[in-house]
Amino acid sequence: MKQAALLLLACLSLPALAEEVGEVSTTFKLLSPNDKVVVEAFDDPSVQGVACYVSRAKTGGYKGAMGLAKDPSRFSVACRQVGAIRFSKPIPPQEQVFKEGASFVFKHVRVVRIVDAKRNVLTYLTYSDKLVDGSPDNAITAVAVLDQKIPLKK
Repeated sequence: MKQAALLLLACLSLPALAEEVGEVSTTFKLLSPNDKVVVEAFDDPSVQGVACYVSRAKTGGYKGAMGLAKDPSRFSVACRQVGAIRFSKPIPPQEQVFKEGASFVFKHVRVVRIVDAKRNVLTYLTYSDKLVDGSPDNAITAVAVLDQKIPLKK
């Protein structure tokens, strides 16, 4: 029973999973998948009423089709209030809310929520990392919380 509770707790603390909203091809490849830009959406796992959209480049070709290609570090993020904002519990001042692979093993696209307590704003930063060195390419968006104080975990 204790193991099941720990497994459930681990699952609840995982970053959100994205669903693909759409894509556009950027390069035509005759016999293999095209290079493309993909738009994915996910709900902030700790803040009800906030959804984020990440666009990112995905490499096609044979390596892309087999999941072996290294996607470029070019992406954007936009988070918006899509309903009443609710907090079920206090949130940490900084927390990873999304992670997805951008290469076979070593590279990831990440979204981190950072609370600007002074302005009562949720900021979302997207960037990529690799095992040895990441990319300085990044994008940021913010959602103001106007009707309540953001509850912070101490």
